[in-house]
Amino acid sequence: QVQLVESGGGLVQAGGSLRLSCAASGRTYAMGWFRQAPGKEREFVATISSSAIDIYYTDSVKGRFTISRDNAKNTAYLQMNSLKPEDTAVYYCAAPGLGITARMMSNMKPPPVHYWGQGTQVTVSS
Repeated sequence: QVQLVESGGGLVQAGGSLRLSCAASGRTYAMGWFRQAPGKEREFVATISSSAIDIYYTDSVKGRFTISRDNAKNTAYLQMNSLKPEDTAVYYCAAPGLGITARMMSNMKPPPVHYWGQGTQVTVSS
C-alpha cells in the first residue's frame, strides 16, 4: 500500500507560479498529476515514467507546467508557471501499479491509477 501526500497548493494571481509536491510512502513506478475543477470530470495534467525519460502533458499546460521526480525521495513535483484562472482546480497526485506506463496513464479513460493523493487546491485569481 502506497500513500501519496500532496502539498504546495494555494491562491495565486494570474501569471503567477506554484510548485506542487507529492511525497510517496513507498516505491512508485510511473507517477502523474490530475485535476478536477468544480462541476467537471477529473482530467489528466501530466505523467512521468519511473526513469523520467517519458513525460506527457495535456495540451492546455504544455510550455507552462513541468513535471519532475526525485526517486531518492520518492517525490514527484509539478512546477506551474504562467497560471491562468482556468487552471483553478483540486490537483491530485496519482500512481499506478506495476506495468502501467506514463503513456497509459495519460490516455486511458478511466486512468489506470491505483493510488490517489488527497488533493490540493489551486486557485488562480484574475
